Amino acid sequence: MELARRVAHMCGTGGNGWELLIRARGMIAAGEPVTMLSIGEPDHKTDPMILAAMAQSAASGHTGYTEIQGIRALREEIAARVTARTGVPTGPEHVLVTPGGQAALFTAHQLLLDPGDAGLFIAPYYATYPGTIRAAGAEAREVVALPQDGFQPKAAAIRAAAPGAKTLLINSPNNPTGVVYTPETIADIAAACEAEDLWLISDEVYETQVWEGPALSPRALPGMAERTVVLGSLSKSHAMTGSRIGWMIAPEAVVQAGFELALNSTYGVPGFIQDAALFALRRGASFEAAVAAPFRRRREIVRRVLGQVPGLRLIPPSGAMYAMLDIRETGLSGAAFASRLLDEEKICVMPGESFGAPAAGHLRIALTLEDAALEAALIRLRDFAAALLR
Repeated sequence: MELARRVAHMCGTGGNGWELLIRARGMIAAGEPVTMLSIGEPDHKTDPMILAAMAQSAASGHTGYTEIQGIRALREEIAARVTARTGVPTGPEHVLVTPGGQAALFTAHQLLLDPGDAGLFIAPYYATYPGTIRAAGAEAREVVALPQDGFQPKAAAIRAAAPGAKTLLINSPNNPTGVVYTPETIADIAAACEAEDLWLISDEVYETQVWEGPALSPRALPGMAERTVVLGSLSKSHAMTGSRIGWMIAPEAVVQAGFELALNSTYGVPGFIQDAALFALRRGASFEAAVAAPFRRRREIVRRVLGQVPGLRLIPPSGAMYAMLDIRETGLSGAAFASRLLDEEKICVMPGESFGAPAAGHLRIALTLEDAALEAALIRLRDFAAALLR
């Protein structure tokens, strides 16, 4: 008996990028003290008031089946939030609630790609991006954004990769680089999508973590709302990673197709989690700013500790909860450096190679420790690199 080839095709041949993280977790389980700067998990937990709203909803009986596309009140709240932030009129008919941003990403590619198509994505990329494209039976095709361009993708590279493609996936603020795409870059991306007749999938889960902006949603540009699918989530904006609650903003026909997919897969999101999400969103922009504030502070810490070190180059983090560090002058690959850093200093970071070839020779550092512990770990990392450079 053989398994279907679908998952093997989805995973590809390059691994899933999590090998070092898995090794670090094994070390922790064995009792070794490891400092984790590897995964984008906020170090502060979900606000107790949100959890209380979730518990109250469950205790009140919202534990049965719900509207598969999402409860009406939550979709209205998400739509109003998008309208206010982008200026694009958005209604509940444009919203599909999903079990987290990852499910929204998977859904978008299932709806827009057929076997034999190609889906484009910008490299460096979040580790699951190519897998969600291949899961639709499509070819996952990289568009390279280069370090010397500040990891800003270029329209010419998109257009060169476009023949045979139907979608382009972008992410700004960006994981892993911490880069925010400039308005000029967003305009160039939109123009390339129109010229090549591409659907644009815009992953905006870090939209509340912008340190240098503006961060422009491409859906707001003229003519783009009808060809853009926006992915959102409460994981980062409200520290609700484990609640698995996100959404997709899209033309009504795409949302209706998403309803049909959810009907045959997830069958919706638990009602008590949706009620908690509604409560969280209604706490407003000031709450979101408070969740983001530690990462804004830590951006300054990483700039102070690593920003002026001879032989190292910090990619200026303009958004998200990460910093990207170029360590190529040490003579090591990102993978080799990160492996030695874990073995010798018990610090776990993600090697750039986990995010595609353009990030080779870099490290992604998650700013997910409290300030003093983060600064101490960064100093140890800096001194480790300095020893290699000598």
